[in-house]
Amino acid sequence: MTRLEELALRVQLASFPGPVLPTEWGDLLEEGLGGICLFGSNLTGDPAEVTGLTAAIRAHRADALVATDEEGGDVTRLHSRDASPVPGPAVLGVVDDLALTEAVGRLVGQELATLGIDLALGPVADVNSNPDNPVIGTRSFGADPELVGRHVAAWLTGLQSAGVAACAKHFPGHGDTAQDSHLALPVLDVPVDLLRRRELLPFAAAVQAGVAAVMTSHLVVPELDPELPATMSAPVLSLLRDDLGYDGLLVSDALDMAGASAGRGIPEAAVLALVAGADLLCTGSDKDASLVREIQAAVVAAVRSGRLGQERLEQAAARVAGLARGASSASVPGDLSGRLLDACRTALVVEGERPDLRGARIVSVATEANIAVGVGRWGLTPDVVVSGGDALPAGPVVVQVRDAHRRPEVAAMLAAARGPVLVVEWGWPGPRTGWEQAPHARVCTRGNSRPAITAVEELVEKAGWEW
Repeated sequence: MTRLEELALRVQLASFPGPVLPTEWGDLLEEGLGGICLFGSNLTGDPAEVTGLTAAIRAHRADALVATDEEGGDVTRLHSRDASPVPGPAVLGVVDDLALTEAVGRLVGQELATLGIDLALGPVADVNSNPDNPVIGTRSFGADPELVGRHVAAWLTGLQSAGVAACAKHFPGHGDTAQDSHLALPVLDVPVDLLRRRELLPFAAAVQAGVAAVMTSHLVVPELDPELPATMSAPVLSLLRDDLGYDGLLVSDALDMAGASAGRGIPEAAVLALVAGADLLCTGSDKDASLVREIQAAVVAAVRSGRLGQERLEQAAARVAGLARGASSASVPGDLSGRLLDACRTALVVEGERPDLRGARIVSVATEANIAVGVGRWGLTPDVVVSGGDALPAGPVVVQVRDAHRRPEVAAMLAAARGPVLVVEWGWPGPRTGWEQAPHARVCTRGNSRPAITAVEELVEKAGWEW
């Protein structure tokens, strides 16, 4: 294998299907593959099996990165079957206790470090200024840039004190978009001065706090580059490198997302990202080893044709190799369960008078979560699951929904429901669009987690509900 072919592997963060490392992926690691990103299909819920998998990866390459999306709250790969043990950013932001946010980051980091995972693809540094945003929502610390910035800094400080690298995302900011970049190419159509005052503030805070990595987003900023998404746009990425003075590892969001590769293909998207200044090329879940080879071939061809300078590729590989990792310098936090439950209680928004819930059934409205959240346990264990648009059972009922304000079919179902009804909103606490006149009480949780589930259980039990 040539030096150039090895470099084209070192800049890739890829993912295979299933909980066992396939033979061909072991070969890729030995040849120089930069790292593996673990997704839901790789994780069985058994910590011993996760540790075995990370050990198997490093048996083939000792310095391979192992990454995963572990944000707390709604986005958890380790706890998708039983919900995250820590609340997500939206809860932590409204409580606004920086010491607690740092402790949560440290707790997440210590679990990841114990399992052999050394790069967490978090925290989310997006300012959720658009409540109709379909992909950020409760993953954000809030809608105020300064609040988001200080909690991003606190969370990543806690995480990195445990010896796990943090990756702030999604640069330059995904919070004022109306599309999901997994499925389309969003547009952030704002003046540059607003971008600097709002979207960039949390990333500046992350850089000041010493964040180890930053992730790009697949969205277009027309004021800076009307054609290419940020991941592939040198003018957009220069805001991070030049304006914010960041010289660390720049990770692409998954290149199989439509916002990156629709119409051009994943290998071409990889080349364009490297040319623009990205260093580590992330591809999404459950991919074949052949895709790694295709990206490798495209990068090699780009260098040989002169489209991509070898110095740029060497720089990217050096940043991957130089990612700050190390032993934990943090003390083990005490039992946080009481503080986390109190935070979720504080974050609850209760609207209207709770009805008498004696004999109530728990009804979950099945709505597909965005790809970042994925499939997992959310809310109270339901007695009945219905689809959006179906008629609800006769009351009394506790109706669990996610982002009802973005789903007209769910709003229609709530408008037609006859009580007693208590609506529990597990997504972003948006307006009651489409069911404004309904008399139902509503509880907003600001995201799913084990302590949030307990807080809601307490609330409905006080209204007469029994297991």
